[in-house]
Amino acid sequence: MAEPLVLLPGLMCDARLFGPQIAALSSDTAVMVGPITQGERVEEIASGLLDQLPGRFALAGLSMGGIVAMEILRRAPDRVTRIALMDTNPLAETPQVAAAREPQIVAARTGRMLDVMREEMKPNYLAPGPHQQAVLDLVMDMADALGPEIFVRQSRALQRRRDQQSTLRKCKVPALVLCGAHDALCPVKRHEFMSELIPYATLCVLPNSGHLPTLEQPDETTQALRNWMGLPLVLR
Repeated sequence: MAEPLVLLPGLMCDARLFGPQIAALSSDTAVMVGPITQGERVEEIASGLLDQLPGRFALAGLSMGGIVAMEILRRAPDRVTRIALMDTNPLAETPQVAAAREPQIVAARTGRMLDVMREEMKPNYLAPGPHQQAVLDLVMDMADALGPEIFVRQSRALQRRRDQQSTLRKCKVPALVLCGAHDALCPVKRHEFMSELIPYATLCVLPNSGHLPTLEQPDETTQALRNWMGLPLVLR
């Protein structure tokens, strides 16, 4: 049996972000979803998760989940057997983006969080196609379930996050860097850059996905994860 797989969802998402992958992979892999909802700093979130996770595990994170995954890799490289980074960003927040989060936080605290999420998940972050509305509806459901307090905490964590380029350069395990070709939030060029930083990285760009390939192209995303889980462990 493969090592357990830990999945970390993105901003204001829960396990439903990985619903198709959990269904497909759990027949032969122990799959866990780690909540990234506790703590106002990425370091706090990663530290809290490490207390709950198995001794060694495969780690896959999407968007903010990928940011937390990189911090887990930085803190506990010997516990991560392989890493998948999907539609994410290894860089620190720019001052402009950090400043733009402040009005969003105010809006969330005054009952307008779902308006913020609608604006944040603009349809142009997703690939065009018949499933776009269903994916957006699910995103809104997940955000509504988590609520404004978690939105504020996660926004603060993103504002204060560190640059992880050196973490990726030191990565000694099989790595998958996956993104959707239509992702305007974390574009393909950023993922090409990440895959060049990591010594053992495979880059996978899904042509009919945007920022959420786990839901937009679930079968292709699952296959990419299966291929990555099947790679031999790199000798340290």
